[in-house]
Amino acid sequence: MARDCPGCNLKDADLRQANLVGANLQGANLQGVDLSRANLRRANLEGANLSGATMLSTNLPGANLKNADLTGADLSGSNLIQADFTGAELDNSIFKNTLQEGSKGLR
Repeated sequence: MARDCPGCNLKDADLRQANLVGANLQGANLQGVDLSRANLRRANLEGANLSGATMLSTNLPGANLKNADLTGADLSGSNLIQADFTGAELDNSIFKNTLQEGSKGLR
């Protein structure tokens, strides 16, 4: 998958273990996607739709998730260090056993 894909439609895609370091997925439709064990370090996911996404043990340090929709997403076991969730929709999201040091916008 291309690392620059702003606004792409990747609904329900299987992106397990994908290397998306620094990817630009701003505004992308990632609804229901499986990003388990993917590397999204410093990725731009601003305004992306990640509702219902499975993101188990996903690597997201320094990622931009501002204004993203993470409704019902499961981020259990993920590295969220210094990730920015400012303005993100987090209703019914699961953050069990995550690393959150320095992250912004998490309740």
